[in-house]
Amino acid sequence: MRILLVEDDRRLSQALQRGLAEEGYHVDAVYDGPAALAAGALNTYDAMLLDLRLPGQDGLTVCRELRRRKIRVPIIVVTALGAVDERIAGLDAGADDYLVKPFAFGELLARLRAVLRRDSETRSSALVAGPIHLDLQTHQVWYAQSPVDLTATELRLLEYLLTHPGMVLSRSQLEERVWKDELEINSNVVDVYIRRLRRKLDPAGAIIQTVRGMGYRLVKAGAPDTGAGRQP
Repeated sequence: MRILLVEDDRRLSQALQRGLAEEGYHVDAVYDGPAALAAGALNTYDAMLLDLRLPGQDGLTVCRELRRRKIRVPIIVVTALGAVDERIAGLDAGADDYLVKPFAFGELLARLRAVLRRDSETRSSALVAGPIHLDLQTHQVWYAQSPVDLTATELRLLEYLLTHPGMVLSRSQLEERVWKDELEINSNVVDVYIRRLRRKLDPAGAIIQTVRGMGYRLVKAGAPDTGAGRQP
């Protein structure tokens, strides 16, 4: 499970990062509103822990903007602002839960498990782009209802593209997210794997597009509807 922690108190942030890591969560930490908005919009997280009093942009604004962009990551507001009207404002801004400081770490974990459980019950188990269909539970892929055999790395790359439709993803972004656990990778590894995906799924380059000088973009609009999204 990948968590975005947004907390400007560095000591508290470090303590939460250690505690969450010990519980098996992968934590990305940012310390101000603009960084929170950028990370939440660019990356895929299972949940966000969001302080309200942030430099640059307050947490309510971040929450509202993420919801306006249709980013549905579960958000737990973690703040010292505990008045009833402040809690109402946080929930009305789009937060899924509200936890007032100081709090017991065990309660934070329980609330995190609760929002993750609710989200897993409502989240679609499939990612679809035109004729490409990826089942997130079985890790099976189809092109126009025909099964396609992908390696584990090809599967991670395809999933990342499918979860960021329409966004231009640079090579460095793809390297960081798809090959993050590998110590050394070749400079052209992204291009090599994009070619492999296209050879198996998108030979015309109509869905996985090259944006010259910037990176790659997965396009859903305008792709042919050949029955993808219906498991054979």
